[in-house]
Amino acid sequence: MARLILFNKPFGVICQFSRDGERPCLKDYVATDHVYPAGRLDTDSEGLLLLTDDGQLQHRITDPRHKLPKTYLVQVEGDASAAACAELARGVVLRDGATRPCRARIIPEPEWLWPRTPPVRFRKHVPTSWLEIQLREGRNRQVRRMTAAVGLPTLRLLRVAVGRWQLAGLAPGEWREVATPAAAERRVRKDISL
Repeated sequence: MARLILFNKPFGVICQFSRDGERPCLKDYVATDHVYPAGRLDTDSEGLLLLTDDGQLQHRITDPRHKLPKTYLVQVEGDASAAACAELARGVVLRDGATRPCRARIIPEPEWLWPRTPPVRFRKHVPTSWLEIQLREGRNRQVRRMTAAVGLPTLRLLRVAVGRWQLAGLAPGEWREVATPAAAERRVRKDISL
């Protein structure tokens, strides 16, 4: 039976189990053996990271051909506009090509959000906005590059969902294992392949 762990990766934690200098790594938080990240989350990003011991499930979660949606909450510098969201939704041109269409909308600052350590830089005369962006691809630092392309540099980035798996209920550094009995596992894999 496959294991699947939902982990709320804190800011500054590298997305691997082996140490890389002085930065904390997954081993400092997830005390279990033989699971590996299904995808990546940048060191300066926070939120949902899936870990599994099943290579096929890991592949289905990460392979862009399966188009598994990933949902992010993004604090950006500047006043986000409907026009900027429409531009993001259509897809923007980056150095490595145009992004696929996505969902992008302005949201209020999440009330449930924990303070980040270290805090996001604050400038009294520069407003910030929050966006929700849902992608079905995963290029290196894609969300950050997309918001920068529409004039809204990313200040804080949290992944809150990967497919049907949600971050809800996990504080930074916490993790929980999701039960995946054989029948449920087949259903999950079927859902992923749609």
